[in-house]
Amino acid sequence: MLAFLPVAARAAGPVYKDARAPVDLRVADLMSRMTLDEKVAQIITLSTRKRDVMDEDRAFDPARATIAYPHGIGQIARPSDRGGAATANNTGTDVTGRWRRPAETIAFVNATQKWARATGLGIPVMFHEESLHGYMAPEATSFPQAIAMAGSFDPELVERVQSVIGREVRAHGSTLALSPVVDIARDPRWGRIEETFGEDPYLCGEMGVAAVRGLQGPGKELPEGKVFATLKHMTGHGQPEAGNNVAPAPLGKRELYDSFFPPFREVVRRTGIAAVMPSYNEIDGIPSHANRWLLNDVLRGEWGFDGAIVSDYAAIPELATFHHLAADLEGAARLALHAGVDTDLPDGEAYRTLADQVRKGLVPISVVDAACRRMLTLKFRAGMFEAGPIDPKASAKLTANAEARALALEAARKSICLLKNGGVLPLTPGAHKRVAVIGPNANVTRLGGYSSEPRSSVNLVEGITARLKGKAEVVFAQGVFITQSEDRSANEVLLADPAKNRALIAEAVETAKASDVVILAIGDTEQTSREGYAKNHLGDRTDLDLLGEQNALFTALKATGKPVIVVALNGRPPSWPTVAEQADAILECWYLGQEGGTAMAEALFGDVNPGAKLPVTVVKDVGQVPFFYNHKPSAKRGYLFSDTAPLYPFGFGLSYTSFAFGAPALSAPRIAAAGTVTVAVEVANTGAREGDEVLQLYVHDREASVTRPVMELRGFRRVTLKPGETRKVEFTLGPDDFSLWNEDMREVVEPGLFDIMVGNSSAALKTATLEIA
Repeated sequence: MLAFLPVAARAAGPVYKDARAPVDLRVADLMSRMTLDEKVAQIITLSTRKRDVMDEDRAFDPARATIAYPHGIGQIARPSDRGGAATANNTGTDVTGRWRRPAETIAFVNATQKWARATGLGIPVMFHEESLHGYMAPEATSFPQAIAMAGSFDPELVERVQSVIGREVRAHGSTLALSPVVDIARDPRWGRIEETFGEDPYLCGEMGVAAVRGLQGPGKELPEGKVFATLKHMTGHGQPEAGNNVAPAPLGKRELYDSFFPPFREVVRRTGIAAVMPSYNEIDGIPSHANRWLLNDVLRGEWGFDGAIVSDYAAIPELATFHHLAADLEGAARLALHAGVDTDLPDGEAYRTLADQVRKGLVPISVVDAACRRMLTLKFRAGMFEAGPIDPKASAKLTANAEARALALEAARKSICLLKNGGVLPLTPGAHKRVAVIGPNANVTRLGGYSSEPRSSVNLVEGITARLKGKAEVVFAQGVFITQSEDRSANEVLLADPAKNRALIAEAVETAKASDVVILAIGDTEQTSREGYAKNHLGDRTDLDLLGEQNALFTALKATGKPVIVVALNGRPPSWPTVAEQADAILECWYLGQEGGTAMAEALFGDVNPGAKLPVTVVKDVGQVPFFYNHKPSAKRGYLFSDTAPLYPFGFGLSYTSFAFGAPALSAPRIAAAGTVTVAVEVANTGAREGDEVLQLYVHDREASVTRPVMELRGFRRVTLKPGETRKVEFTLGPDDFSLWNEDMREVVEPGLFDIMVGNSSAALKTATLEIA
């Protein structure tokens, strides 16, 4: 090993301390010096167990750390959270939301690393944070929720947003981020749908690639200002039985390869993704955290992933307590380690048993070595052995600065989707002398799950008031409350009192009658659409329509005869048939982040032309679930007393201008199985306003050896066009876009005819025919 190093480096000291040495040699040298207990220490984490190393003020205590962890600490979860994370087996409010301020977080990290470097072999501690749509800590920038960003159909924007998120996480001492989520989401009853990039494998893959590149950069070595990304949750999480979080995923092998694997494989292929997190659910009787075929044969074997596999929170103990696959923590640890899970989050409860199990001959040291090797590799790739303390002043300058706020506003603007417009939008500032802004989501900033407390935020009332200053009077009425509290960490969720809401509706009606136009903000809260991580902390629903008295509020306001413009702020798709039919206009805004109020006001008054699209199919009725556009031909035969059409199709979204498309033109009518074809289409802005349109390209295999979807998204492009401007947009399709998994589970391109369809939604397409010979 030492022969590969310069003579000067060999004489300088341990190889693992030499920053010039190759990472694999540094890891091997360090591990040759480590005891079994030191190796096991590297694959466990502290979350609620952080209390073992903190004093009464929740500051890091070196003396306590030395007593509790004499062999070192591999990883600490979320240094920004003083209490530790809630899990299915630990749901007390004392373990969540106990935020540190930024300077306190940095002090905790610096003190921990100072202790670690003076302990044993001086191995630094890895810290991780949640960062789904922003660094989940106080004062950090909050961007639009993932499902909103998916609607932007703008991977370049996603990459820039995630780059800022990664910068803010790294500036506070963490080198691992637990995002992005690339589960395809096929069930709107599932409370975590807002965390995803939607229902389509291609869209999820493209957004996932962009997110990883933004967080950690192009390679496997971690540059300054970047954090390692964690790809999650592999897999089937987004189509759980009955829409219940962590329920079994009733999926066959071909469906996994066709639909659920592609986003993960695409990220592994095209990035240096550092970590992958398995899902809580089971597939065909095997939970993902115990599924060696999934994690070893597919992820590592077929795709060549060489990073770390990190458990979801408490998922390893749940192999015993939830799935009943093991009798105890020891058995759960053996199953997960054998499957290839390298580290036990959040508190290492199962992997703490491994040292004794190795000594008893129950676990081979080789599997502990493999897990330890992968975790140490990340630390060396991140430059952690050479890193100095975090500078709190520099961190403050990098966090929620003017650049970040401007990007948050841009992202919010590009994530707004116009679902309906009867000609009322855009409003003209000053044309309505009294504007009523009404609703439970009007005077509060809805950020969505996995968010904290940004340094600043703008809600809808504030955004409209600022936009109309000196031009119109803005009045607010609550209308209804959705729930009895706004505490997103609360286990119990209680709907608001109907009697009190009826009184509020009467007040709102009077406000509307005295106004010229009504802007109604309705939808979800962070309590009504969320991760249901325990039986006493639920987040999934059986009803998709508006909760509580929101429909009654809408109907009463509509009866006033005043124009009612609905601003939807929600985590799950807006399956609101009454609103869809009767509203004068609807803006789908999802959760737009801290600058959402400004962006919504700009969209309402025409400063911004909405250009986002729906990244999911929106059903009319929960009885249609699951409903996804890329279904098989035998689906959607029909129902008695209802039709099969969705409320809104995948890819749908309107504009304040109009666009026209030409038919797709192919560079060749026929290609070989290994060939490529260029698809060109002209799009023109035929209206009077500048606007964005999203060209979407779909492929359909007319006849195949196994059944194929009626269409599959294989390309998209968001373009900005001035009035009267025409642009030719080109896509290149190749074998990956036409391949299938045949009866023998081999990935092949079969000869035949393919429909190449281009348009501005999955329901508005023009077609050309391609032959593959």
